[in-house]
Amino acid sequence: MPRIFIFGFGYTAGFIARALRPLGWEIVSTGSAGTLSFEDEGNVRLALADSDHVLSSVPPGDEGLDPVLDRYGDALAGAKLSYLSSTGVYGDTGGAWVDESAPTGGGRRTARVQADAAWLARGARVFRLPGIYGPGRSVFDRIAEGRAHRLKIAGQVFSRAHVEDIAAGVVAGLDAPAGAYNLSDDLPCNQNALVEEACRLLGIAPPPLMTLEEARLSPMARGFYAENRRVANGKAKRVLGWQPRYRDYVSGLRALSATTSPASASSAPIPASSDQR
Repeated sequence: MPRIFIFGFGYTAGFIARALRPLGWEIVSTGSAGTLSFEDEGNVRLALADSDHVLSSVPPGDEGLDPVLDRYGDALAGAKLSYLSSTGVYGDTGGAWVDESAPTGGGRRTARVQADAAWLARGARVFRLPGIYGPGRSVFDRIAEGRAHRLKIAGQVFSRAHVEDIAAGVVAGLDAPAGAYNLSDDLPCNQNALVEEACRLLGIAPPPLMTLEEARLSPMARGFYAENRRVANGKAKRVLGWQPRYRDYVSGLRALSATTSPASASSAPIPASSDQR
């Protein structure tokens, strides 16, 4: 039975584990839903020594250090390594397409860029993820909570991926050659199109168009809109043999809408002061 040690058993890692268990994998993990505490160094090191694969979904800290590499880097030798990174490492490209050959480090996520590079230097499979959505974490939830916006921003585009497609890509890539892999869907779009499609599926009117100032977004949310790129996924398809089941936001939202109540989604107001993400 192969064993994988997962640092940071959160939303996406949970879907990865769900995809691995039917294939006979044993899962050991840290995090609030994990089997071990990150601070339990003795047992963590024992489990790492008996693991075939190590996957980290832990983001870098405020000081730019990767917590996993900083504390357990010396215990990772011998295991195949994987790391969940972000397509934010590419920074703003003015809406142009980026693949894994594009330079990194020009954006607002300096710490993530450093962590991404550190895992690559160790021979990891680094999965660069765009906006993640899925059950319990999608535009439908933001609509229900009154946090969905349509903004007057010309030409802003971003990529996303359904969490189940991300899990399938990671599983396909665990034994792949080391390197970076973008796991995104096939159709980047602007945020307004996403909100409008979700409202159409719910049978409700979309929120009004606003300027950034009218929406009164947090600095973090405004930073999200400061970057504009389309993420290419050709390498993952070619090397991993991966194909996203939800190739665009329309098919992904349609699947999620089957379990979303129109009444609950339309019950909350949409205040101008709510944050986007």
